[in-house]
Amino acid sequence: MRRMSSFNLVSLTLGLAFLYLPMLILVIYSFNASKLVTVWAGFSTHWYGELFRDQAFLDAAMVTLKVGVISSTLATILGTMAAWILVRTGRFLGRTLFSGMIYAPLVMPDVITGLALLLLFIGIGLDRGILTIVLAHTTFAMCYVSVVVSSRLSSFDRSLEEAALDLGCTPWQSFRLVTLPIIAPAVISGWLLAFTLSLDDLVIASFTAGPSSTTLPMKIFSAVRLGVSPEINALSTLMIGIVALGVVIFSIISKRAAVRQQMEEQAAVRT
Repeated sequence: MRRMSSFNLVSLTLGLAFLYLPMLILVIYSFNASKLVTVWAGFSTHWYGELFRDQAFLDAAMVTLKVGVISSTLATILGTMAAWILVRTGRFLGRTLFSGMIYAPLVMPDVITGLALLLLFIGIGLDRGILTIVLAHTTFAMCYVSVVVSSRLSSFDRSLEEAALDLGCTPWQSFRLVTLPIIAPAVISGWLLAFTLSLDDLVIASFTAGPSSTTLPMKIFSAVRLGVSPEINALSTLMIGIVALGVVIFSIISKRAAVRQQMEEQAAVRT
């Protein structure tokens, strides 16, 4: 086993410090008793209580969660379908155009995407609100889901599906009982990625949101423009905790699924 060189160790340490040290400072100062975010005045959870009594932040959080869950679910379904078409249907008329339209939002600036969707909603007479945010987030998030699921389908052993079909399964049963459980980690990863993108989006939501559908990033941005308050630190700490908890849960699920799959393959080899 090769030891890590001093240069690589220092580079890794500086990189991790650059990424996570500001988050650590933010978490520490979320328990600051002072109203000044840069002056430590003792440990206190006062600002967490103030946060949960702030109805504007609570309403924005509910809108964000609602939009995130709905849009990520729709994006996962549509993205998985798009990945299946790209990987399994082979060459067909318009495939290049279809794949280009799938991958274009990945490199398209958020400002252009948000403006285009805004003009679309105005053109069809659709009032801006939660529905328009959901449609916008689904549009760009499904592209990321498609990339994640496509990579798993490309390495999928199709002989397993053929064996299921030979044993009498219909194509739908083969997909539901064989394909979907194997690609489930990629599908779950796509959902989590889509949910994170929706939770983090500010630019596109700003173009497609209505007066009564302010998301949490929009609320935070408008509040920060007037100065950073300890409530913002508390809210950011809670969001970091939720994301970290989701990553840990998904890691545990993925590890258990990999172990279960390995055990099933070993049992199949013995039989």
